[in-house]
Amino acid sequence: MATARQQPRLVLVSLTCEGGRVCLNGPDMEELRFPIEHAAGGVMDCRLHGEDIQGRDCGEESSRWLTRYLGGGGTFRLVHFETQMKARKAEENKPFPPPTEEVAYADVAPVMLLSESSVKDLSSKLEQDVTVERFRPNIVISDCEAFDEDSWEEIQIGSVRLQRAMSCGRCLFTTIDPDTGVMTRKEPLQTLKSYRVCKPSERHIYKSSPLFGQLHNVKKTGILQVGDVVYKISR
Repeated sequence: MATARQQPRLVLVSLTCEGGRVCLNGPDMEELRFPIEHAAGGVMDCRLHGEDIQGRDCGEESSRWLTRYLGGGGTFRLVHFETQMKARKAEENKPFPPPTEEVAYADVAPVMLLSESSVKDLSSKLEQDVTVERFRPNIVISDCEAFDEDSWEEIQIGSVRLQRAMSCGRCLFTTIDPDTGVMTRKEPLQTLKSYRVCKPSERHIYKSSPLFGQLHNVKKTGILQVGDVVYKISR
């Protein structure tokens, strides 16, 4: 599978689902809409992070759209995961995901949580400010201190209960400008490495990746909304 690590301009693509239809948008591209239940083709065998994973082909229209947008002579296809497909599980000698959890296309866990204060703390150490969009969190937390989220093992937002899986180890993805799709391979990754490294006892997990944001599994599904209070669960 191709990610923005190989195709940085993917960060400029918007994919939304409205009323059973998928909507694709990108710079200098016409909007593409198609019904997900009718566009689905055959099941494709894919490889992600060296592991096998399946995906339902979304059809020729989306393939032509992505291939034209990304260019470079290759052919790209859009796939989506279905609940009956075999998900990725923990493997021997790999600490994550936990043995009790399954994950589809995300690196480790389905939810990444980051606070605005943590982003502001990082920006204070850079020559040019960065925005939260650069780090692609699913949930952005306000009104807390920088890196408070590091200590939240279990939280509730609305009716949703989340369980921390691990910190988010950062890579070259963070050096892609979310407004231009250009990868610099430098900042803010270099600055993060100067003060957000893991403990020596965790190097077998994170290696040299700096930690920024927290990855969570969904312990209880439900509804959350912008403005909901975040409750830290204490045992």
